[in-house]
Amino acid sequence: MPSDALDDADFDRLQQSARDHLWMHFTRMGSYQTSEVPVIVRGDGAYIYDARGKRYLDGLAGLFVSQLGHGRTELAEAAAKQASELAFFPLWSYAHPKSIELAERMAGYAPGDLNRVFFTGGGSEAVETAWKLAKNYFKLTGKPMKHKVISRAIAYHGTTHGALSITGLPELKQQFEPLVPSTFRVPNTNIYRAPIHGDDPVAFGRWAADQIAVAIENEGPDSVAAVFLEPVQNAGGCFPPPPGYFERVREICDQYDVLLVSDEVICAFGRLGHMFGAERYGYQPDMITCAKGLTSGYSPLGAMIASDRLMEPFLQQNASFAHGYTFGGHPVSAAVALTNLDIFEREGINEHVRDTEGEFRATLEKLLDLPLVGDVRGDGYFYGIELVKDKATKETFNDEESERLLRGFLSKALFDAGLYCRADDRGDPVIQLSPPLICDQTHFDEMEQILRTVLTEAESKL
Repeated sequence: MPSDALDDADFDRLQQSARDHLWMHFTRMGSYQTSEVPVIVRGDGAYIYDARGKRYLDGLAGLFVSQLGHGRTELAEAAAKQASELAFFPLWSYAHPKSIELAERMAGYAPGDLNRVFFTGGGSEAVETAWKLAKNYFKLTGKPMKHKVISRAIAYHGTTHGALSITGLPELKQQFEPLVPSTFRVPNTNIYRAPIHGDDPVAFGRWAADQIAVAIENEGPDSVAAVFLEPVQNAGGCFPPPPGYFERVREICDQYDVLLVSDEVICAFGRLGHMFGAERYGYQPDMITCAKGLTSGYSPLGAMIASDRLMEPFLQQNASFAHGYTFGGHPVSAAVALTNLDIFEREGINEHVRDTEGEFRATLEKLLDLPLVGDVRGDGYFYGIELVKDKATKETFNDEESERLLRGFLSKALFDAGLYCRADDRGDPVIQLSPPLICDQTHFDEMEQILRTVLTEAESKL
């Protein structure tokens, strides 16, 4: 029996307890009434191990989180040390050293004058904070009607009511409606399925950005507060920005006095080879939302980083941003984040991603010889592989076919073959890969080989 494996009695008890009591997130709970619940018990580097002792390559970094990989005792020790000194204290009119140090550190990494760090418990809370700040800021500066938000089609921005309202995925929203009103969608940057200028990335980028100006004009510039955009859009399968896209978006936001929020809950902290994706693509946001990789998942933490301009009205006597979270800036999480960032610098994590991202792309692009693989896209260590029925016409799968392909076969088959990743159909069917940032060519090859084997088998089942 592998050293990580539970004996049969303990395994059975754990399975039954999970079925009886644990409500898993975004999970079809009924599917586990007749099948085993996957239980992960340990991680080491780029690998995770289940309760049977089987090893899997973590091709999704947990959930775009585990930048430094698993089993980093230095991060665990930082948490233990801080917990023994000050386990908890809120940031409600008080501070603690680690929150101050981390805020300064993050402000130093952030582009331009993004110097004000508001800590949250995670990404959805960071997005919620950014929208509330945008509305509050304009009310304090004489433009009280500016409250609407623009985001992109198929984009995911979180699960809280405000963040879900900004999300551009109708299937995720319908069961929770009515949501917060006043959010509007514009086209995303999926050039593989561009409705216009599909053969000209620059023209397509200009067109896609200009649709934001059209939306602002349609709603009335005096009513629009912010635009929320990810550097690389996650949902739909990793859409990088075309050349010139963010430059044009920045011009539009300046023209209409609309705040540009860079939602970097996934893209920050090395995922694209920089501390922030805005740096990679050369644009200046008014706010950044972030979480996930800030601590490499060793403790929960998120943040909204705002420009000095947005802080100014709140520095007036008696002014207050009446918003906060009990666990925002938690001392243990802040201590872990500081150590995480120390390791980033000491080990040159961003440099490693930039040095090896070309090899990662080239390895995944080998899969383009398979009939199912229509497109491989992304940047850094963040890629989507779009699956198609017909490569020549780019014909996609209908809902029933997608269900049968992704949930009926690929998700389980990839995991059984030793690769943890995401098979997703929020948009057209894709496989997403976002491995720990410590990976190298051996891991890239392992991913490609498993994907090739499983996708070849999937083709035979269609």
